[in-house]
Amino acid sequence: MDTTVPENAELARNYTHNGVPSIKIFRNGGKTVHDYKGTRETDGIISYLKKHAGPASLEIKSKEDAASLIDEKKIVVVGIFPELCLEKIKNFTALAEDLRVDYDFVHTLDAKFLPHGGPVDKPTIRLFKPFDELYADFEDFQVEAMQNFIEETSVPIMAILDDKPENQAFVNHFLHSPGDKVFLFLNFTTDLDLFKSKYYDLAASYKGKEANFLLGDAETGKRALEYFGLNTDQVPLIFVLAMDGTKYVERHVQPDSLAAWLKDFKDGKLKPYLKSQPIPEVNNEPVKVVVAETLEDMVFNSGKDVLLEFYRLGCKYCEEFAPVLDEIALSFENDAHVLIAKIDGTENDIPRERFEVQGFPTLYMISTAGSLSRFEGNRTKEAVIEFIQTNRGSPAPSNFAKSDLTVSEHAQTDSMKDEL
Repeated sequence: MDTTVPENAELARNYTHNGVPSIKIFRNGGKTVHDYKGTRETDGIISYLKKHAGPASLEIKSKEDAASLIDEKKIVVVGIFPELCLEKIKNFTALAEDLRVDYDFVHTLDAKFLPHGGPVDKPTIRLFKPFDELYADFEDFQVEAMQNFIEETSVPIMAILDDKPENQAFVNHFLHSPGDKVFLFLNFTTDLDLFKSKYYDLAASYKGKEANFLLGDAETGKRALEYFGLNTDQVPLIFVLAMDGTKYVERHVQPDSLAAWLKDFKDGKLKPYLKSQPIPEVNNEPVKVVVAETLEDMVFNSGKDVLLEFYRLGCKYCEEFAPVLDEIALSFENDAHVLIAKIDGTENDIPRERFEVQGFPTLYMISTAGSLSRFEGNRTKEAVIEFIQTNRGSPAPSNFAKSDLTVSEHAQTDSMKDEL
């Protein structure tokens, strides 16, 4: 689906929250939608779909079955049913169907076939994992309880981001897990031995406290650092992405200061970090440049009605709209109550609780009355000017409406001449 086609806009907003390209798997007539998390290569996609086209859970009837179906480098969820319980079997099967994209599911009547753990005498879920205690048991077969157990247990105390493919799945689990996310980026060649044990102990002390930990090699995680506006020159670096989306960072951190810094974060003593472009030294063009660090002052506390464009470098629609936005800004250059501005939506943190930006360019009007209005029309000069005049909180100058009408009338007259 081409997300740039106007008639696909609603579908794009519903299904491309993490950007494009995005691959989704639809099941049960569209009732269940999963993100595809495999490789982007042809063979990988084919293999992935073949695997997930069969039964959601396969049966283990022998130790040989267990050896072939339980990959000790992956997370595998086993339903053990030494006694018949239709409701629990039904719930387990439903869960396997729903989560099969993320985990491998198998079932058996006898725990003696399994590589780890002792016998059980009642229905039990046993989750195998290649880290920490290697397996965990659970006996509540309510679907939500099982799902919570799997999500919590399948996240390592400390995920490792490096160049080993077998670790990537656990990094993905870390990224999609609920709770605060703590990243420690190091130069693995020089800093790993200094930090690893202290960081693991710190992660273990927060187990069960809605916090997940990742230890990353700075070179392997270079793109992740850049995404957050950070770079490899700042490591050792600890970074927190809180549940509410707020971010915190400490550059050039020392091993012995990790615990105290994280406690300050939990106690609410740290100042949030904003990914922001540098504040422009000169900002005298008709369309003013806003960055994350100036958003509050220039937009929300400016005392003006502000039209703010969210754009992205390289976006052809943004490039086409740029001269139109310049003309709009010139139209308001003598109106001291109106500011026309723009912000790069990929290089600056955007407060998601205020703005919904699914594509570029996106226009918002922030009025002096405190209201936010999103522009949904055709991006013509006349349409945007009318939008500003309709949604502004300050009164429009008496001569503006007249001059704007004249421009519009000239444009209509010229258009009519062209048609004739």
